[in-house]
Amino acid sequence: MVKAGLILGVVMLVLGIGGSLITPLCVPCIALLAGLGAGYLAGVYEKPLASGGAAKVGAIAGAIGGAGALLGQIVGGILNSVMVDPQTIVNILEQLGLPTTYDPATLHIAQIGGGVCFGVLDIVLMAGLGALGGMLWYQISGKHNTAV
Repeated sequence: MVKAGLILGVVMLVLGIGGSLITPLCVPCIALLAGLGAGYLAGVYEKPLASGGAAKVGAIAGAIGGAGALLGQIVGGILNSVMVDPQTIVNILEQLGLPTTYDPATLHIAQIGGGVCFGVLDIVLMAGLGALGGMLWYQISGKHNTAV
């Protein structure tokens, strides 16, 4: 479970940085599939003997992978706050009809804080879908390997 989680954690770190440079909303979408993959991969490596055990190792692997996504979101948020001019953000918000005040410090905190919030969401999504991925592994391959 740790091996699968670390593999997906590194993948999600890279995808988290790249995705959050576009928008923080991209990474939770990626986390849906990555969570399933982490759970399935944990089942392949650990080969648990029961469906509950497969769900457990999948959830742990997904949570470890989600931690990589959290780090990626934080780094991406920091890079985003450094690279994007605050006036550009204000202009976009005004075009959307949202009320704005031009305070660069608040905008930088919001960019990094948004990355942290979405990163926590990534951990929850990947842990839950990791459990599902572990159970899917058990239903597809695990039952056949537990002959007594």
